[in-house]
Amino acid sequence: MLKHLHIIGICGTAMAGIAALAREAGWRVTGSDAGVYPPMSDFLAGLAIPVAEGFGAGNLTPAPDLVVVGNAISRGNPELEALLDSGLPYVSGPEWLQTHVLQGRHPVVVTGTHGKTTTTSLMARVWEEAGWGPGFLIGGIPLDFGFGARAPQGPWIVIEGDEYDTAFWDKRPKFLHYRPKTLILHNLEYDHADIYPDLEAIRTQFRLLLRTVPASGLVLANGDDPEIEALLTHAHSRVIRYGLDESRTAGLPESRPRAGGEGGSPPSRQFTARLDQADGRVWTVARDGEALFTVTWNQTGRHNVMNGLAVAAAALCHGMDPARVRDGLSAFRGVARRLQQRFEIQGVTVYDDFAHHPTAIATTLRGLRASVGGDRIWVILEPRSNTMRRRVHQERLAAAFEAADRVILARPAARGLPAEELLDVDSIVATINRERPLSGNEPRALVVEGAAETVAFLTGRVLPGDRLVVMSNGGFDGIHERLRSLLS
Repeated sequence: MLKHLHIIGICGTAMAGIAALAREAGWRVTGSDAGVYPPMSDFLAGLAIPVAEGFGAGNLTPAPDLVVVGNAISRGNPELEALLDSGLPYVSGPEWLQTHVLQGRHPVVVTGTHGKTTTTSLMARVWEEAGWGPGFLIGGIPLDFGFGARAPQGPWIVIEGDEYDTAFWDKRPKFLHYRPKTLILHNLEYDHADIYPDLEAIRTQFRLLLRTVPASGLVLANGDDPEIEALLTHAHSRVIRYGLDESRTAGLPESRPRAGGEGGSPPSRQFTARLDQADGRVWTVARDGEALFTVTWNQTGRHNVMNGLAVAAAALCHGMDPARVRDGLSAFRGVARRLQQRFEIQGVTVYDDFAHHPTAIATTLRGLRASVGGDRIWVILEPRSNTMRRRVHQERLAAAFEAADRVILARPAARGLPAEELLDVDSIVATINRERPLSGNEPRALVVEGAAETVAFLTGRVLPGDRLVVMSNGGFDGIHERLRSLLS
């Protein structure tokens, strides 16, 4: 008889991925969640995994052999309380993954504040191109596969290493459970203000992660990030650095400072990328200064070049044929909600983007600007994540929109935050309008109360050739379909 695994909070991206892996491994899987809606509901239905809508003790009957508790589930949840009273065995998602999937395999774990989902998706695509049959667990939907999790066909599994906490009883980052044999350290900035009080608290978790990499393992580190460089003193395994070749790069504006500090010599980087086209669509990979191959793809921005370079470095270090690496990178279709073009109507192009950090906003918009030239770029931002709703990045947000022509900021929902801690969007808009005023009476930036007011403001103002970038880590009240109706 099949073992029965029940997942509380199954519709989260990571939990749905674990459900898929368990199903492939032969478990009978059920789940429950309060928010059962596409795309995760469709994904789970396609796997014939029954999902109960709403939490309750009845979801634990008949008694499962094991329960996975999602990290969004907290004390007071009626199903969790029934679970604790029942004495049934339970684990977190990362614990289940380590015990039932990762043991005996080669986990390649991608970490960093930015670029994890895209880099992990790229790695899965390149490993697939080489015929290495990778398993993967990704916190998004890579368009090359159409799903975010798959069981490995051999030793390789690539995982998005999230620094968010594990479960209500385990406040360690998820990535501490993954025991990487290959670790990518991509970048490090302050984020997750609801979990970590400051950047030093996050640094501590990354230092602990480095301790888990065996001496026979491999650390691939962004040699352009001073924060990453400072972490490497805690590495016990071989370290390979990668970074942009600024001396020979066609260049996108405003690169981050190189590791080594002002006036210091940056550490040697074994793998470098040269931008052969300013928007990042064409770039060349070099190893120890020797050009290996040129990638031509549909991604834009130096941040995506760095994502691709990290993958190339990992693949080449593990002996992959350079032609396979090039072909896998060049064929990459992208990730849902990472500057994903949703539609074009009447000459107006509408994008969906997940960015919820000033650095991610700025790099995404710079890449788009380099690609579209003088086309007018509108940015519509819903500050929705636990960090973005706070004033953590208050002073940085106005500058993040430098590459945009017009900016619309939705007023964030308080959701229990006191007014003095809530992001002051009025102040940000005032700064943009003061420092970069438009001619005439139109403001460059404005605050709206929601999606309906956004569409009302855009009516009569959007012109053929405009680019509308919606940035939110949620659905923003169906704004894409509202825009579709407006443009149609």
